[in-house]
Amino acid sequence: MNAILPGAPWLIAHKSMLTANKPVKITLNGHDYVLWQNQKGEIFALDNICPHMQAPLSNGWICKDRNTIACPFHALEFDGEGRLYREGKTDGQAIAKPLKLIVIDDCIWTYGGFEPKIPVPDLISKLKTGLNFVGVAGIKSIKGSFLDNLLINYDYNHQHGTHRELFKIKANHITSFEHDGYWAKVIQELYRDDNTLNEILSNPALLISPKMYKGTLEYAFPALTAFQTQTPVVELLQTHVLYPETENSTKTFVLVYTNMNLPILDVFLKNSILKAVATVVEQDTTAIENLYSREKAKIRLPNEEIMFHAEKLYQNW
Repeated sequence: MNAILPGAPWLIAHKSMLTANKPVKITLNGHDYVLWQNQKGEIFALDNICPHMQAPLSNGWICKDRNTIACPFHALEFDGEGRLYREGKTDGQAIAKPLKLIVIDDCIWTYGGFEPKIPVPDLISKLKTGLNFVGVAGIKSIKGSFLDNLLINYDYNHQHGTHRELFKIKANHITSFEHDGYWAKVIQELYRDDNTLNEILSNPALLISPKMYKGTLEYAFPALTAFQTQTPVVELLQTHVLYPETENSTKTFVLVYTNMNLPILDVFLKNSILKAVATVVEQDTTAIENLYSREKAKIRLPNEEIMFHAEKLYQNW
């Protein structure tokens, strides 16, 4: 496939998504890689194809004492630079291709083998100051183009459609929209109806959602959408991540950070917040996967210039 947005930095994982010494396969722009973390927290990635007989290295295992990955077919071992280890020594040259990684604040970035066009954004580092990392939610491969997945994060009219059952959103007012290059910022006011007792019991995180709250969204095109809000109980940051797996498959996950004003609520609400975020991702997934082929819209809605801005960045890349 032709690479989508070559030269863009892609956030492919958070360290918490990796189990020590357990290989994981990721797909970026139609190319498979194997990713692993050793017991020291060091992270490595190679092309997922063993150069001997093309077995997937992600089906193999990690040799902890040598920090090599073993092919599941013939137990050939490769270090993090792609060099073959055999007979007690490491070859001088790599024969398995390594993938260059950039790790910042436990976030694992890569340019997927392309020359960087824009720098790795500092959005997460900037916004998470003073907050605690809660976890990752909504890890999903969505059957839909990267552009369709991207645009839903800039679509300010789908909350009271796609997400009406969860948050009972009845109105969304945009109070400001500013942008500069690949950065953008939107401030919104969301108005909600009351949730039923059963809905609250099903997801206690709804208790911390007031009838009206302000939300700030910042974008680092094309990979990140950060949603930040504050209530009397909690300061919340959700960073929605996207990267293209293939032409018709997009990977997403959400990094969640909080600061509870009442620490006793931290444990009680942690899983509920992650569950609510996962539900949002599932609802967006359903919406995207049920779209028909894109055609020119015959209806205009308010605030669509925000979505058109993102589409223009994509088309002009």
